[in-house]
Amino acid sequence: MRALVLSEYRRLELLERPAPEPGSGDVLVRVAACGICGSDVHGWDGSTGRRIPPIVMGHEAAGVVAAVGSGVKAFAPGDRVTMDSTVSCGECAFCRRGEINLCDHRQVLGVSCAEFRRAGAFAEYVVAPERIVYRLPDSLSFPEAAMLEAVAVALHAVRVSQHRAGEAGRARNAAETALVIGAGMIGLLTIQAARAAGFSRVLIADIDPSRLKLAESVGAEETLLASGDDLVAEIMRRTDGLGVDLALEAVGLNTTVAVAIDSVRKGGRVTLVGNVSPEVTLPLQKVVSRQLRLQGSCASSGEYPDAIEMMANGSIRVAPLISAVAPLREGPEWFARLRGREPNLMKVVLNPEI
Repeated sequence: MRALVLSEYRRLELLERPAPEPGSGDVLVRVAACGICGSDVHGWDGSTGRRIPPIVMGHEAAGVVAAVGSGVKAFAPGDRVTMDSTVSCGECAFCRRGEINLCDHRQVLGVSCAEFRRAGAFAEYVVAPERIVYRLPDSLSFPEAAMLEAVAVALHAVRVSQHRAGEAGRARNAAETALVIGAGMIGLLTIQAARAAGFSRVLIADIDPSRLKLAESVGAEETLLASGDDLVAEIMRRTDGLGVDLALEAVGLNTTVAVAIDSVRKGGRVTLVGNVSPEVTLPLQKVVSRQLRLQGSCASSGEYPDAIEMMANGSIRVAPLISAVAPLREGPEWFARLRGREPNLMKVVLNPEI
């Protein structure tokens, strides 16, 4: 099979590799489309240390079942499918609790690090356990379906933000205001997820006007071109000095985390989704004295069926966020051009004839 191999940092080669063989519980997928994630771009240049060469990257994939292992019952060759990017073990305490994103033995497609190496979907074929494979409706194109991983991440961020013991999320959300900080791919999907969850009002902030235009194209009604103290002041003006009920931070920098904390009301919630910086400074007294709840959100955990349904019925729109497609053979040139651009808005079509 053809595979786009990161042979060394900043060097991708289109090479012939043996196609993977499915084990008894595995599904072999012929990849039709795979998204270029920002983490792949940072893996390409070596800045994350989680794409140690040589590795076939790519984890936002969709395609057609080519073969199944002897123990697979739910899928057959020809089925249109997608797969979770997280390969969970299905047996540890977290998996048994349904928190598969926190699996003790978690691996990720297209990632190689000190703990594991798992070939990804920048190739004609990829193999995945049956338990993380999902059937696609005919109404979803393969490039759109390659966005499902990002949609599931956004849905999970909103879901963990909603949780309070003894309360129903939708009933509470109907009278609540949410702020999304950062209009990158995850932020653009998170505003849609928050609206779908029933929040009465959702604002989104960024410092890039073009990103806010994209936000408007997917239904954002209140966009804020501001940052820092100016953004906090504008949030307070729009909420009569109270602040928002929930801030979803989708960047991961000191400045944006601080703004998220300053923008919520007393007793409000801050969910941290972005992780550009490995560490940030926490304004502890503001969190403690104002009784804020800080929540981290990691990947997704069982949201794929909801993501598929919501994309199929139009509750979440991804088509405006797909800016380009290219065949696999152009992959090496694409990555060299992606630095400084919005990589999450691009898709690589690996097998256009499918």
